[in-house]
Amino acid sequence: MLDIEFTFQRHDFILQGCAKINSPITGILGASGSGKSTLLAVIAGLLKPQQGRVVLDDQTLFNAATNTWVPPHKRRIGLVFQDGQLLPHLSVRNNLLYGYHNILPERRRFELDAVVNLLEIEQLLTRKPNSLSGGEKQRVALGRAILYSPSLLLLDEPLSALDERLKNQILPFFLRIKSEFNIPMIYVTHSSREIEFLTDSWFTMSEGKLQNNLQK
Repeated sequence: MLDIEFTFQRHDFILQGCAKINSPITGILGASGSGKSTLLAVIAGLLKPQQGRVVLDDQTLFNAATNTWVPPHKRRIGLVFQDGQLLPHLSVRNNLLYGYHNILPERRRFELDAVVNLLEIEQLLTRKPNSLSGGEKQRVALGRAILYSPSLLLLDEPLSALDERLKNQILPFFLRIKSEFNIPMIYVTHSSREIEFLTDSWFTMSEGKLQNNLQK
């Protein structure tokens, strides 16, 4: 479970997050500029709040009162951006294994073959990112995040750069990740259709405030 209660301020923008998240896939729905990406950056440790706490599965990642701060590389949180952010000089195989090689063997929960088969990217392994389509890049980015064996997967508008045809191809992969790998996900988007397809539980973000949990 993710338990957050914090305040983050940058210039005139104030983000207030207060929620207990315990669903397989939790949606965060909101317009551009509402604070969705900032929320994920705080959870991942890329930004440090001024007040409050962030607790994941009973591990305190941040607590202002006790001056606790776990840096991003120790949080075991996977983050997938809308552009994938693959390393252009590496093959798809080496992109996939980038995080995998940076964790101890005993902490590896998933293996390359299983992830490659689930995401249907076996034919891409020897290629470089600049030869991939947008949908292929996002599947590789997902695979890289999964092979990091995260406790939580954060998805920051992962389909916003794709057309409707590609979105429809990739959306089912998120459900397969949920059913086969059992990694909890927070899915950020401005598309209510994507939220309704993936989850029964979501929050809305508006002007830096996380609104009450909504359910179908």
